[in-house]
Amino acid sequence: MEIVKTLGLFILTSLAEIVGCYLPYLWLKEDKSIWLLFPAAVSLGLFVWLLTLHPHAAGRVYAAYGGVYVSVALMWLWAVDSVRPTSTDFVGAGVCLIGMAIIMFGPHRI
Repeated sequence: MEIVKTLGLFILTSLAEIVGCYLPYLWLKEDKSIWLLFPAAVSLGLFVWLLTLHPHAAGRVYAAYGGVYVSVALMWLWAVDSVRPTSTDFVGAGVCLIGMAIIMFGPHRI
């Protein structure tokens, strides 16, 4: 159950970070409304808060989170930007997820 909870929390965290960065991108690069900066700020605040919910040391959480972020970003690429990831993207994401699992669920000294 810890694995499902941790992975779900990392996915939510990734989405919050991506939305928080994507909305300013739309404003800066796509000439969208400056009002997008407000939900972006809220989303980035949510991102930071979600990172604090993990019971592990912060450095370990940040390191492992990166693996899930890469995978979620590739799914965002596909779902939002309509660019299908390549086979090497999928392999790379798999390697990142294996690294995340080793970091988060391997034995740790307290």
